[in-house]
Amino acid sequence: MESDDPVRVLSSPGRSRRHPQTAWGAPAPPGPGHPLEFDVDYPDRDLNRLTTALRIITVIPIAIVLGAIGGATSVTTRADTTTIAAGGSGLLVIPPLLMILFRQKYPRWWFDFNLELLRFENRVGVYLALMDDRYPSTDERQSVRLEVPYPDATRLVRWLPLVKWLLAIPHYVVLFFLYIGALFAVIAAWFAILFTGRFPRGIFDYLVGVGRWTNRVTAYAFVLVTDEYPPFQLRP
Repeated sequence: MESDDPVRVLSSPGRSRRHPQTAWGAPAPPGPGHPLEFDVDYPDRDLNRLTTALRIITVIPIAIVLGAIGGATSVTTRADTTTIAAGGSGLLVIPPLLMILFRQKYPRWWFDFNLELLRFENRVGVYLALMDDRYPSTDERQSVRLEVPYPDATRLVRWLPLVKWLLAIPHYVVLFFLYIGALFAVIAAWFAILFTGRFPRGIFDYLVGVGRWTNRVTAYAFVLVTDEYPPFQLRP
């Protein structure tokens, strides 16, 4: 007998579970767990005080490399044109959106490119946030672990990429305040490392949580690899 429940779960033997969809195709509230996994190894050792003190300077070369991947974004107003550096804007967003919309296909090499670029961005972010004193590598994983499964585009809702950025607005608001907290957390960690050589574990876990939240929103709204709506939580 067919169920009257508007929420349907589409699954078949040997295939991964699809996120529940409402009768209108919009994402249902997330279930337990999330396909994206993010973590950073805690540095259980004394960190380099000198590079920590000068981190805002030492990060510049690798930040330039990261920014060069995406170039810059020009915003034109009635008065003038403002150029804004947009590091990490090299993520492929529009091409996957069009392929999912018209062909229900996500080319594997586009997925691999976006995933590796996200990993690179996170390594630079972790270094800038003082969570690791090893200089960010352009290809080695180092202390950052970021995994997301390759999507079966035929199981993604075709039209949803057009509005995911809009559906994620509540997350942008929450992340704005989390980033303010993260800024003060990094400042506190900076002083702690200079005086003790150690990164406070509580602050470290908070920053990892903010990074996890950010990556989940990015995977949903911009990289478009999942239809599962990001949970409002810092924990895995």
